[in-house]
Amino acid sequence: MNDAIKTILLWLVIGIILISVFNNFGPRRETDKPINYSQLISEVKQGNVQSVTISDQNITGTLQNNSKFVSYLPMPQDTTLLQELVDKKVVVKGKPPEQPGILAHLISLLPWIVILAIWIYVLRQQAGVGKGGAFSFGRSRARLLNSDQVKVTFADVAGCEEAKEEVKELVDFLKDPGKFQRLGGKIPRGVLLVGPPGTGKTLLARAVAGEAKVPFFTISGSDFVEMFVGVGASRVRDMFDQAKKQAPCIIFIDEIDAVGRHRGAGLGGGHDEREQTLNQLLVEMDGFQGSEGVIVVAATNRPDVLDPALLRPGRFDRQVVVGLPDVRGREQILRVHSRKVPTSDDVDVAVIARSTPGFSGADLANIVNEAALFAARANKRSVDMEDFEKAKDKVIMGTERRSMVMTDEEKKLTAYHEAGHAIVGLNVPSHDPVHKVTIIPRGRALGVTMFLPEGDKYSYTREYLESKLSSLFGGRLAEEIIFGAGKVTTGASNDIQKATEIARNMVTKWGLSEKVGPLTLGGNDEEVFLGHSITRHKDISEATSSVVDSEVRDIIERNYQRAEKILKENIEKLHTMAEALIKYETIGQEQIQDIMAGRAIREPASWRNKEVSEKAKQQSSSEQPIKTEESKGPLKLDEENQGTASANGSSIN
Repeated sequence: MNDAIKTILLWLVIGIILISVFNNFGPRRETDKPINYSQLISEVKQGNVQSVTISDQNITGTLQNNSKFVSYLPMPQDTTLLQELVDKKVVVKGKPPEQPGILAHLISLLPWIVILAIWIYVLRQQAGVGKGGAFSFGRSRARLLNSDQVKVTFADVAGCEEAKEEVKELVDFLKDPGKFQRLGGKIPRGVLLVGPPGTGKTLLARAVAGEAKVPFFTISGSDFVEMFVGVGASRVRDMFDQAKKQAPCIIFIDEIDAVGRHRGAGLGGGHDEREQTLNQLLVEMDGFQGSEGVIVVAATNRPDVLDPALLRPGRFDRQVVVGLPDVRGREQILRVHSRKVPTSDDVDVAVIARSTPGFSGADLANIVNEAALFAARANKRSVDMEDFEKAKDKVIMGTERRSMVMTDEEKKLTAYHEAGHAIVGLNVPSHDPVHKVTIIPRGRALGVTMFLPEGDKYSYTREYLESKLSSLFGGRLAEEIIFGAGKVTTGASNDIQKATEIARNMVTKWGLSEKVGPLTLGGNDEEVFLGHSITRHKDISEATSSVVDSEVRDIIERNYQRAEKILKENIEKLHTMAEALIKYETIGQEQIQDIMAGRAIREPASWRNKEVSEKAKQQSSSEQPIKTEESKGPLKLDEENQGTASANGSSIN
């Protein structure tokens, strides 16, 4: 809007300048001496006037001394002056009144022209330039892509082989429909891509456009919705009209849940703009007038909120699930994104793939990009494995906040908090292995204990969930055991929240409670539509609610006591790990294994690299050779060494 105001002001300034210039170039009268009517009569009677020219009521003339004058008749028809001029033998000339020329007309109309131009410009800006101006509200905003405009192919899509095979058939349908029609098969009208955010639904659709070599219309679901009633339906009609002219072709609607939500869900009735748009979309996809040769591909991560009429066969014949990639898919995705980045020989994408379970394609692309940025900051020529590890830690745990100032007491408390999480997690069954523990503040957390599963998990056992509960309470219990109940901090707030959520889901959703049994309770809590929430009745009584609360508390108490018992039995290992965290700030699997086995702790590789770089800096600054001592094996921890780190729990303190 600021650009529009600047443009309007510029046009106003230009208009004012043009008016001034035209006025300066307008007709001018050469006048030396204006005289009044009485003086003119006197000069005529004295014989001082040589000639005059009369035009309407304007008089110009020349005196006997060749000086020019101008005067004005008080009355249109003055016979007295004319008679005096004739009597004195003055040369009298008549001249018709001047008519304004085209330039004068333009000068007078220029302000209105400028105002009209500004008004048209503002309307075009509001309605969208290139879409028909102020009268294009009902025109489709779908963008038509030709075959040479999309460079993405199926070779650029990895980690979702089954979904890729499903959409590949669309390309085959469009290229050779007779192959399928000979056996009575019909081209599918629509394909719905369903999956979590970042799994590659839009990328898959772009690959279809790059491979199909047919016209490809792309539009977002929110582009149909407008403040004016009926505009969305008009845009749907116009989009399908354009698509039918280009058939065979593909229409891609991204985030279709913006327009395809369940009808009749709100309190305002069913006759609103969004529902009219959805009704028109339903008719166009499968109504009396077919859309032969037009395939609709849509993407959403909320299939549960879509209207059932939109999902039935005949509209969206196929629902293709684009899920999170497994370890093999993650490796393929990393290889695709690593092609654009120069990597060193020590980079093993298989190792990175195994250590990133649950990551989406977008997350993996972000890791590769962050690793490239880390390497660029260090002025490296290629990205090595250390850069990938740093990038992975940043994506999982957040950015390091080394500038955060904390007292020694807070650092010590943080170290015991994180050590408590790790010790409990290492001593309960079916728990994910501890990958790394750090007391460097990252993101919103003051410290992080990172557990990474050994493989992809698609379901969880009761034993695993209860072990997770015990490890969540390890940080708070470590604070209480070491520093006393009065020194317990707010750092465990996020841990308590997660533990309560897991325990309640075990009772109300997953049927993992012996007292409540295999029942789903309180399902209305997830309802996103106000109308449905109001019209539905609660399916849980007060007595059952009391039983649920009691069972949740029992689960929490049981695992809280188990975590406390584990920490008291491993108190020496808790002290050792906390001291290691204070000294090294971050410890990995090697140091954790040494602590649990009672061995001397090996220095972390990052710590040794840090010491070498610091000594190199000192050597360059003092210009004196400094002998770098090599590591003489595992180091014993010094209880007096308190280090310079900070952090607290995997939550906000």
